Amino acid sequence: MDERTLRALEFPRVLERLSAFCLSEAGKEAALELRPMDDAEDIRRSQYLYDEIRDWFAEGDFSLVSFPDISGLLAYVRGHADPLLEMDGLWALKSALGLARRVAESIHAGASRRPLLDALACSQPMPEMSLSALNRCVGDDGYLKDESSPGLLLVRSELRGIHQNCMRRVKDFADKYNIAHYLQDDYMTLSSDRYVLPLKANFKGRIQGIIHDYSNTGETLYFEPLFLVEQNNRLQELKQQEREEERKVLRLLADLLNQEMPQVLSAWELLIALDLGQAKCALGSALNGRCVPLEEGATLNLPAARHPLLVLEAARAATDRSYSGPRRIEPADLVLREGDRVLVISGGNAGGKTVALKTLGLITLMTLAGLPAPVDSGAALPFWNRVYAFIGDEQSLDDHVSTFTGQIHHLSSIWEDLDEHALVLLDEFGAGTDPSQGAALAQAVLDGLLEKGAYTVTATHFPALKSYALTREGVRAASVLFDNNTKKPLFHLAYDQVGASQALDVAREHGLPESVLRRAEHYLLMDGDDASAVMDRLNELARQREEELARMKDEERRLRDKRQALQEKLEKERARLDEEVRRLSQELMRDYKSGKATAKQTQKEMAKLRADLAQSARDMDEHPAADPSKFTVGGEVLHRQWNKKAVVRELNEKAGKAKIDMGGVTMWAPLADLEPGAAEAAKPKGTVTARVSRPISYLRLDLRGKRADLALAELEQFLDRSLLSGTEGVEIVHGRGTGALRKAVHELLRTFPGVASYSLAPEDQGGDGMTQVLFR
Repeated sequence: MDERTLRALEFPRVLERLSAFCLSEAGKEAALELRPMDDAEDIRRSQYLYDEIRDWFAEGDFSLVSFPDISGLLAYVRGHADPLLEMDGLWALKSALGLARRVAESIHAGASRRPLLDALACSQPMPEMSLSALNRCVGDDGYLKDESSPGLLLVRSELRGIHQNCMRRVKDFADKYNIAHYLQDDYMTLSSDRYVLPLKANFKGRIQGIIHDYSNTGETLYFEPLFLVEQNNRLQELKQQEREEERKVLRLLADLLNQEMPQVLSAWELLIALDLGQAKCALGSALNGRCVPLEEGATLNLPAARHPLLVLEAARAATDRSYSGPRRIEPADLVLREGDRVLVISGGNAGGKTVALKTLGLITLMTLAGLPAPVDSGAALPFWNRVYAFIGDEQSLDDHVSTFTGQIHHLSSIWEDLDEHALVLLDEFGAGTDPSQGAALAQAVLDGLLEKGAYTVTATHFPALKSYALTREGVRAASVLFDNNTKKPLFHLAYDQVGASQALDVAREHGLPESVLRRAEHYLLMDGDDASAVMDRLNELARQREEELARMKDEERRLRDKRQALQEKLEKERARLDEEVRRLSQELMRDYKSGKATAKQTQKEMAKLRADLAQSARDMDEHPAADPSKFTVGGEVLHRQWNKKAVVRELNEKAGKAKIDMGGVTMWAPLADLEPGAAEAAKPKGTVTARVSRPISYLRLDLRGKRADLALAELEQFLDRSLLSGTEGVEIVHGRGTGALRKAVHELLRTFPGVASYSLAPEDQGGDGMTQVLFR
């Protein structure tokens, strides 16, 4: 990938933010070295691995912690024939390999659900010999354990014996000659790796021995009495033996590392990959993003795309009030129609054209690098493995190149490599020269890119290029929107139209003197090129259309969610019905086996059970939309759900509902639940039924005379069954009395899920002795 494009689209800044989420220095380095990939299979594999790592961390069975960097140690061991390791490096190696083994064990526990993550953990077996030796030899304090080797254990045991012997002899000597008050510290210390007495300087010459050193103040001298000389000489011999034994252990550990170096490197790479993976997950959470699929032959579709860096700045501004970054980011849909290859974005300055180009380019680079991007579900990108961005100043004083010359030079260098797998982003291409020639050149370049099949998104102010976008096959026009009243940008894209440049409005907003602006308007009128009124009208119409589309999308989303909720409710009811049928079947078989029922009776009851099951399944199916013309106000209908007659009081053909009177209770019901005519209510059949019947108490519940706790328990069950039945409302009779039961009922209704509203019934229907409830 062109490094110049990466810088123009600020991809390194994304990597810096990614590295900030890493837990280790090695992970940070890996994040900063991340680059877009050009192989479709590698990209898809990276995205699938991201999903597996995200799900693995979400389960909460394992939490990755910070780990030390051992890359330098591994490079040292591999680069030396006889490496001598240091204890700090061994402690870091022990910590890292121990964490890698715990990670691998956690991954293997769910390997069937995470094949890519398991393959990463199983690329090499764990370096068990090295890890076992490190656990045996290296202590938590970073020093070699006594048990590292028999020789080291023996030497250190003798060293401890010498220390205890010296302590005892010094104490006895101090007590015998009463010199404790001449000691600066407690009895004995070490100087030059020998046991000495810290004596006050004025005591010098009173005891035979060797002065090794003085303190910085000169008030203390470090004195080795003659009776300690022999012990100290033995101490030096043992110290030398200890160092030799430690070298043997360190060489053994280095040999084991060399033997298992592939396994050690694999474990280290696993830790780095997981650290980078959890950083990607953290970035995805901060962006509220997802991986965008790359599909050969797909069309550009990025719903609600947001610029990643702006999203991160807005998130920071939301938590840090002192930060002056943007508080809110407006999403934009970046889409092309089937067969389109070029998108031309026009409109006013500071309206978001360049941001739209950078958003598309940066999201594409992040997708190629296996990173999540801030887009809504349903996003897709064609398979682009190369991105070229002409954004920003191409000028170079050192090379004597102007902005226009720089653009042409860069485009010429890549022209032969452009094909259907390339995305080209052009920001004001051709604006650095004569407008008419620049516009002609820009159109010719777009023609050439169309012939090559390359995808192109360009931002322009050229009127000729706007007309080109509306008339050229394979090219789509879009415009950034402005509020006509405030002249403020809305940062939305309206498609299949062009927009006017808002140069004068932007200049006025940024403080240019009004006298200069009036003169500019005068020159504009003299030229006869002022089409601002027409463009303003088009902009307003486009803004209204975008608002209407947004409302329609919200309504579609709401209906989709409602349908999903109803579908889930239906599935639960079917599952309950299946369980009920299974239970009844088992009871019939138990009766038959125990002799309580004959084979003929059992077969008869099973036949009824099957018939009732079929009827229940038909009842659950959605009824076809009813014809409103078959219903008349005052006519009788059958409510299928309640299996009762009712009289139609009102009709709402647009909503597909009718207000019915069912035994004195008035409610709105969907026409699909009603059957025209005075059909007779179906009579209950059989003693064994496969469905749970819906008695009239589902519509009205009488709680009078019951204790409050029992009444509320019964009310909860009643509301649950009523919600499952699909009715729009119920009536609860609680009586007047002291009002305590009514108050308890209302308190429960206030917090009960699914209750949209409730109120006391009209006086002629029960007044404050009954509450009417409407469901959502």
